[in-house]
Amino acid sequence: MTTSTDAERWARDADVFATTAGDEAIPIHAVRGGDDEAARAALTPGERRWIEANAFKGSAKSHITLANAEGGLAAVLVGLGTGGRGEPCGPDELLLGDLARKLPAATYLLGEGWRAPDIAALAWGLGAYRFEAYKGAGKEPADGRREPARLVLPDGAADRVRAVANAIWRGRDLINTPANDLGPAELEAAARALAARHGAEVEVTIGDDLLARNFPLIHAVGRASTRAPRLIDVTWGRADAPRITIVGKGVCFDTGGLDLKPAAGMLLMKKDMGGAAAAMALADMAMELRLDVRLRLLIPAVENAVSGNAFRPGDIIKSRQGLTVEIGNTDAEGRLVLADALNLAGEESPELMMTFATLTGAARVALGPELPPSFVDNNDLWSMIEEVGLSCGDPVWRMPFWPGYDRLLDSATADLGNVSDGPFAGAVTAALFLKRFAGGARNYVHFDIYGWRQAARPLGPKGGEPHAARTMLGVVERIAAKGAV
Repeated sequence: MTTSTDAERWARDADVFATTAGDEAIPIHAVRGGDDEAARAALTPGERRWIEANAFKGSAKSHITLANAEGGLAAVLVGLGTGGRGEPCGPDELLLGDLARKLPAATYLLGEGWRAPDIAALAWGLGAYRFEAYKGAGKEPADGRREPARLVLPDGAADRVRAVANAIWRGRDLINTPANDLGPAELEAAARALAARHGAEVEVTIGDDLLARNFPLIHAVGRASTRAPRLIDVTWGRADAPRITIVGKGVCFDTGGLDLKPAAGMLLMKKDMGGAAAAMALADMAMELRLDVRLRLLIPAVENAVSGNAFRPGDIIKSRQGLTVEIGNTDAEGRLVLADALNLAGEESPELMMTFATLTGAARVALGPELPPSFVDNNDLWSMIEEVGLSCGDPVWRMPFWPGYDRLLDSATADLGNVSDGPFAGAVTAALFLKRFAGGARNYVHFDIYGWRQAARPLGPKGGEPHAARTMLGVVERIAAKGAV
């Protein structure tokens, strides 16, 4: 059961927005590099002399503060640069996120020069995020301030900005929480708290009941842990609305199983449930915005551990779909738990089914940690995903469900193997494995996300990141509006 503690722990709000401007709100003006006359026109002659004396040119991520006659803060100028160098990967308003934790505690509002104030406000909310739940009580935070600077939300955008910022904060919190405090049961508690906030229905299948209900792959991966595996199933929305199903990989810690990872390979494995966090963030946003869809959220939640009953290399396990799978590597466990969930989801033929998963190192070799690959056959759907991703600063890159590599999953003793027998095309073969179990969906898209930001960027600090969730919110909004992909 969800407790008030669960609800509080897994429902942190992005409390960096102000309700009203009041008389004390300080304007933040945008300057796009060089001599931006529009921004400078709002300044007094003295202020213009001040920025000239300080050689402020509006370069990207620069800023300068202006004082009033009483010595207080009168205004802020933030530089958005002139574009280039790939940052931000989207509208230049995203750079405001870099300023959210640098300004003194006060109430601010967007002044002159903002072409997309809703995007700027969201950037502020995302850039202000910090994860300090495990910092010592009574100690000063790393940035030296206890109270954050707060931004007045622009008219007409407040509800959506809050919904997105809150959901992304919660998704980041899940990923950043260490595995000793976030196992399958805690992930279930977070899902129940999510469902309770929005009036959704929850069904959870736990432990040996997974076998009774025909989820053998989920059970096989999670049975070695003292923390029981489970399948979390959340449903919400009008029954005859377009069906959208979101499946998130919930491997709360991945040792690699009997194909044990080296120590260095385990250091970030608390983030192996990053797909579940992204899926939950997307569901949170869609429900908060009351999108007209029939939403289903499926999370196979397990810990891939080592014990006497761990599944083994060479084992052959029959999936829910009926296909037998030969285990070539126990460290390729995510695709196994997703397979059973995908087969279940396909039974109701959703309009769109998607997977979020921290699935392969090969995806990071191909595209790095900041650009997740997206696998999708429908060209129109891909065009929508690409457009939305670039417009909101949450980009993804298309990679192929290349049928020529299906043979790499052949097995001499089973219907298919869970890995190929060579070092090539690892992200593609993993996606092809999932596609074998996703046939019930009218449209299917798979995201092989990293779930982690390796260094601070304008939209957030180093740490957990539910990649592609904001992109797919925009896609789901469009599907909800027209009733189909």
